[in-house]
Amino acid sequence: MDMKAFNAQIIDEFRANKGKVAMFAGYPMVILHTIGAKTGNTLLVPLVLTINDADEWLLFGSFAGASRNPSWVYNLRAHPEIEIEYAEETFRAVISELPEAEANTKVELQAQISEQFAEYVKSAAPRRIPVFRIEKPGPA
Repeated sequence: MDMKAFNAQIIDEFRANKGKVAMFAGYPMVILHTIGAKTGNTLLVPLVLTINDADEWLLFGSFAGASRNPSWVYNLRAHPEIEIEYAEETFRAVISELPEAEANTKVELQAQISEQFAEYVKSAAPRRIPVFRIEKPGPA
Protein backbone atom coordinates (compact mmCIF):
# COMPACT_ATOMS: atom_id res chain seq x y z
CA MET A 1 0.00 0.00 0.00
CA ASP A 2 1.42 3.40 -0.94
CA MET A 3 1.59 6.30 1.53
CA LYS A 4 -1.36 8.14 -0.02
CA ALA A 5 -3.65 5.10 0.33
CA PHE A 6 -2.33 4.42 3.84
CA ASN A 7 -3.03 8.01 4.93
CA ALA A 8 -6.52 7.90 3.38
CA GLN A 9 -7.30 4.76 5.38
CA ILE A 10 -6.02 6.38 8.62
CA ILE A 11 -8.06 9.54 7.96
CA ASP A 12 -11.23 7.51 7.32
CA GLU A 13 -10.75 5.58 10.56
CA PHE A 14 -9.95 8.78 12.48
CA ARG A 15 -13.16 10.45 11.30
CA ALA A 16 -15.31 7.36 11.85
CA ASN A 17 -14.05 6.87 15.42
CA LYS A 18 -13.91 10.39 16.89
CA GLY A 19 -10.18 10.76 16.40
CA LYS A 20 -9.18 7.24 17.44
CA VAL A 21 -7.09 4.98 15.18
CA ALA A 22 -6.48 1.36 16.22
CA MET A 23 -2.93 1.28 14.84
CA PHE A 24 -2.02 4.18 17.14
CA ALA A 25 -4.11 3.08 20.12
CA GLY A 26 -3.54 5.19 23.17
CA TYR A 27 -1.98 8.07 21.26
CA PRO A 28 -3.87 11.24 20.35
CA MET A 29 -3.93 12.09 16.67
CA VAL A 30 -4.60 15.11 14.51
CA ILE A 31 -5.22 15.66 10.84
CA LEU A 32 -3.33 18.66 9.54
CA HIS A 33 -4.82 20.50 6.58
CA THR A 34 -1.44 21.66 5.29
CA ILE A 35 -0.97 23.89 2.27
CA GLY A 36 1.61 22.63 -0.20
CA ALA A 37 4.75 24.78 -0.19
CA LYS A 38 5.13 24.35 -3.95
CA THR A 39 1.58 23.62 -5.13
CA GLY A 40 -0.60 25.68 -2.80
CA ASN A 41 -2.96 22.67 -2.66
CA THR A 42 -4.52 21.57 0.63
CA LEU A 43 -3.10 18.25 1.78
CA LEU A 44 -4.44 16.14 4.64
CA VAL A 45 -1.76 14.68 6.91
CA PRO A 46 -2.64 12.38 9.82
CA LEU A 47 -0.07 12.58 12.62
CA VAL A 48 0.40 11.36 16.16
CA LEU A 49 0.19 14.30 18.54
CA THR A 50 2.31 14.64 21.66
CA ILE A 51 0.68 16.51 24.52
CA ASN A 52 3.27 17.01 27.26
CA ASP A 53 2.90 17.82 30.95
CA ALA A 54 2.88 21.54 30.16
CA ASP A 55 -0.16 20.98 27.89
CA GLU A 56 1.93 21.83 24.84
CA TRP A 57 0.74 20.21 21.62
CA LEU A 58 3.83 19.05 19.74
CA LEU A 59 4.48 17.45 16.36
CA PHE A 60 7.77 15.69 15.72
CA GLY A 61 9.04 15.43 12.14
CA SER A 62 10.62 12.03 12.79
CA PHE A 63 9.34 10.46 9.55
CA ALA A 64 9.82 7.04 11.23
CA GLY A 65 13.56 7.68 11.38
CA ALA A 66 14.06 8.48 7.69
CA SER A 67 17.14 10.43 6.63
CA ARG A 68 15.02 13.30 5.29
CA ASN A 69 12.20 15.46 6.64
CA PRO A 70 8.61 14.61 5.78
CA SER A 71 6.95 16.91 3.21
CA TRP A 72 4.61 18.37 5.82
CA VAL A 73 7.61 20.04 7.51
CA TYR A 74 8.24 22.21 4.45
CA ASN A 75 4.53 22.90 4.05
CA LEU A 76 4.25 24.16 7.64
CA ARG A 77 7.34 26.30 7.27
CA ALA A 78 5.80 27.94 4.20
CA HIS A 79 2.20 28.11 5.50
CA PRO A 80 2.01 27.89 9.32
CA GLU A 81 -1.67 28.94 9.57
CA ILE A 82 -3.78 25.86 8.92
CA GLU A 83 -6.88 23.94 9.95
CA ILE A 84 -6.52 20.99 12.30
CA GLU A 85 -8.90 18.16 13.08
CA TYR A 86 -8.70 16.81 16.62
CA ALA A 87 -11.23 14.31 17.96
CA GLU A 88 -14.51 15.69 16.62
CA GLU A 89 -13.55 19.33 16.18
CA THR A 90 -11.85 21.30 13.45
CA PHE A 91 -10.16 24.58 14.25
CA ARG A 92 -7.67 27.05 12.79
CA ALA A 93 -4.28 27.19 14.43
CA VAL A 94 -0.83 28.59 13.94
CA ILE A 95 2.04 26.12 13.92
CA SER A 96 5.43 27.36 15.06
CA GLU A 97 8.72 25.54 14.63
CA LEU A 98 10.75 25.40 17.81
CA PRO A 99 14.25 26.89 17.77
CA GLU A 100 16.97 24.25 17.46
CA ALA A 101 18.03 24.16 21.13
CA GLU A 102 14.44 23.88 22.39
CA ALA A 103 13.61 21.29 19.71
CA ASN A 104 16.64 19.21 20.70
CA THR A 105 15.49 19.25 24.34
CA LYS A 106 11.97 18.13 23.35
CA VAL A 107 13.39 15.36 21.13
CA GLU A 108 15.60 14.12 24.00
CA LEU A 109 12.64 14.07 26.40
CA GLN A 110 10.44 12.25 23.89
CA ALA A 111 13.20 9.68 23.27
CA GLN A 112 13.31 8.99 27.03
CA ILE A 113 9.54 8.38 27.05
CA SER A 114 9.27 6.31 23.87
CA GLU A 115 11.69 3.54 22.91
CA GLN A 116 10.34 3.55 19.35
CA PHE A 117 10.91 7.31 19.05
CA ALA A 118 14.46 6.84 20.40
CA GLU A 119 15.06 4.39 17.53
CA TYR A 120 13.74 6.98 15.06
CA VAL A 121 16.20 9.54 16.42
CA LYS A 122 19.10 7.11 16.00
CA SER A 123 18.20 6.07 12.47
CA ALA A 124 17.51 9.68 11.36
CA ALA A 125 20.93 10.89 12.53
CA PRO A 126 22.65 13.10 11.59
CA ARG A 127 19.34 14.69 10.55
CA ARG A 128 17.91 16.87 13.29
CA ILE A 129 14.25 16.08 13.93
CA PRO A 130 12.22 19.29 13.66
CA VAL A 131 9.59 19.97 16.31
CA PHE A 132 6.48 22.11 15.86
CA ARG A 133 4.11 23.55 18.46
CA ILE A 134 0.43 23.90 17.71
CA GLU A 135 -0.79 27.23 19.02
CA LYS A 136 -4.36 26.36 19.96
CA PRO A 137 -6.95 29.11 19.77
CA GLY A 138 -8.01 30.55 23.10
CA PRO A 139 -11.59 30.54 24.39
CA ALA A 140 -14.00 32.55 22.22
